[in-house]
Parts: sequence; C-alpha cells; structure tokens
Amino acid sequence: MMEESGIESTPPTTPPPPPPTTAPASGVSGPQTLPSPPGVSAFAPGGFSSPVPAVAMTSMQSPAPPLSLSGPYGGTAAPLGPVLSAPPMGPPTTGFSVSAGYDITRGHAGRTPQTPLMPSFSSASPMPGMITNPMMQQPVSGGLDVSSPITFPEDTEDPRVAADDSAPGGLWGFIKGVAGNPMVKTVLDKTKHSVESMITTLDPGMAPYIKSGGDVDVVVTSDKEVKVGAVRDAFQEVFGLAMVTGEAGQSNIAPQPLGYAAGVKGAQERIDSLRRAAVIHEKQPVVSVENFIAELFPDKWFDIGCLILDDPGNGIHLETFTQATPVALEHVQQAQALTPPDYNLRWSGLLVTVGEVLERSVPNVSRTDWHQAFTGMSRREMIYSAAKALAGMYKQRLPSRTV
Repeated sequence: MMEESGIESTPPTTPPPPPPTTAPASGVSGPQTLPSPPGVSAFAPGGFSSPVPAVAMTSMQSPAPPLSLSGPYGGTAAPLGPVLSAPPMGPPTTGFSVSAGYDITRGHAGRTPQTPLMPSFSSASPMPGMITNPMMQQPVSGGLDVSSPITFPEDTEDPRVAADDSAPGGLWGFIKGVAGNPMVKTVLDKTKHSVESMITTLDPGMAPYIKSGGDVDVVVTSDKEVKVGAVRDAFQEVFGLAMVTGEAGQSNIAPQPLGYAAGVKGAQERIDSLRRAAVIHEKQPVVSVENFIAELFPDKWFDIGCLILDDPGNGIHLETFTQATPVALEHVQQAQALTPPDYNLRWSGLLVTVGEVLERSVPNVSRTDWHQAFTGMSRREMIYSAAKALAGMYKQRLPSRTV
C-alpha cells in the first residue's frame, strides 16, 4: 500500500557514531566526548516502556556549540568535536535544601551574622573534559538533602561572669589586692587630701561639712569661732572625721583670770555650767578654753590659754596649755587700776581684760585678737596647736573601737 502511494519506507537505523576526537594541543584543556555510563546499552528509542525526558536526551545526544579556546601562543584552536556545555555560572535555585529549624543568629547575641548563609549544592562527580564551577565544589554527603557547611559557634557563658568572686584571683581579688597596697592607699589619701584642700581653699565654709561625722563628738564650751573653729580643725586633723560644735558656757570668775589656778578654774567652770543646765548630757565629751595672765618671773607677765578635755564616759580628763605670749607690765598695771578694790571676784582676777587695755592704748589693735599684732601669730593658731596636742593625747587613751 505504501508502495502504491509512491512513498518509500525505510526501516529505522542506528545513528552513526560521532567521529573520533583528536588529542588537544599542548596547554589547551579541550572538551572531550562523554563516555557511555556503565550499565546502559546502546540507545534505542523503542527499547523503553516510557518516554525518556527531553533534558536527558539533549544532554546525552545533542552536541553543544563548539568552544573557541585559545592556544598557548595566542592561536585559536578549532572545535574538536561534540562537547558538553559548561554548567551555569550562578548557583542553581533547585536541588538543594537547608535545615529550616537552624537559627542562624545562634551565638551572635540575636544579631544576623556578618557572613551570609551559603547553602551547599549537590552535583555529580566531575567528569573529564568538563569545566567545573567553583561554586559547585562543595563537600556533599548523604545525597541531595544536606545542611549548610557554615557552622556557627555555640553559646558559651561569659568567662567574666562565670568567674568565682570568692576565688583569690579574678576581678575582686585584683581590686582587694590593689586596695590593700600601702602605696595605693597613700596615693588615694593624698589625692583625697588634695581635693579637700582645694575645696576648703575655694570655700572655707565647706571644711566643717566635709570632715564632720565619725565616732568623735565634741562640744566646745564657747560659741566664739576663734575657739570652736580652732578645736574643730585640730580634732578633724587628728581623727579625720569629727563632729565639733559650740555651746556658750559661763566661767563664773573674773573676765581676766590671774594665775594658773584661776585659768583652770574658769575652764572647768564652763564645763560644769553646761552640765548643770542640761545643755549637754553628763557623759558628753567637752573641750573648754580659758585664757589667763600669769607672772612667771618678777614683773614678767604672759598670756596663756588653758584647754581642758573632759570625757566622763571613757574616764578621760586632760589638761594642756597654749604657748605663752608676753604682755607688757604697764598694760597689766592699767588693767589692775581699772578694777575696783571691792570687786567681788577680785580673788580670781581683774574686771578689765588685757585686750581691752591694748585696744584703748594701741591703735589698730582688737581686743579679741591682739596676739596677731604683737607676735605675728593669731590666737586661733595658738589654740589650734594646743588643741591638736590635746586631741592626740585623747586619741591614745580612747578604746580602739572608737578611734
């Protein structure tokens, strides 16, 4: 029937084999023919029960366009025969999988890592004559389902937090060691003293507030700054911190005491007057200051200050004296002349003080601080020197828990 229609029928035949390839020139990596995979017989379309995918047919039978490769001397090599096409330069978008449950921010304090997640791709083993892509050269294990080859560090505890504070080393050990160093302590003390000195120099009124406090609480039997300030400075210098306040006490003797006995009597009477009036409690430490004049040598008179510290709570009673300041005989005689003969406190001293006489007779001299004009040293400085010695003796006799 086919013959009658004029159409010749030709039985199917096997396509001719590809022509043999020649060895590539030296230095040129040319494409080669793909050998038949083992276990696969000659191709025959009719031998399969199901059609072969077109992609497989194309990769196995259809030759790719010839590649133009340059020789080692700049020549152009002719195509050597059917070759396989090079894989795509970009990574494939299918054929790989990444573990979806893996947290890429793990070990990075909740932040996305700087290196992007690069999954691995599966590929067949490299074949001779195929130009491989570096993106494809990833270690593959277990088929197509692989995880990312990039690993991230596990979360670990901060060694600074995990350090044991009780151990001899570590941060606290270093701090304790430094704090216990005598040299460091000396430097810190000097720094603290320098800062306090700067503050008190710029604002002298800040000194009582900076150094007030501590376990030492002393009351001065006067409200005059020349006495209270001198005692405060002395005790704070010795103890570091000390609370020093002033309360006006009555001496109950003559305004200008004569002799040591009168000076000691006047200082002690100021303390007793405050206790009797319940201004201070019976065990309150008290410092009393009383100035007097005394004839240490014939017609040689001196002004001296008596300081008494009384602390009944600790059973401490101390007495000391300031330096002696010379007083002219004529000034003492004027004070005696201004005191009435029937003055009821004449047994203890004079009605008019030496300071009042000097204020009347010497220009530009104050009755409260005539020591500065005659010696170049103020009365406060004299009281401070004696009070510092008094505080030093008091500190030696105090129980250790109070110091």
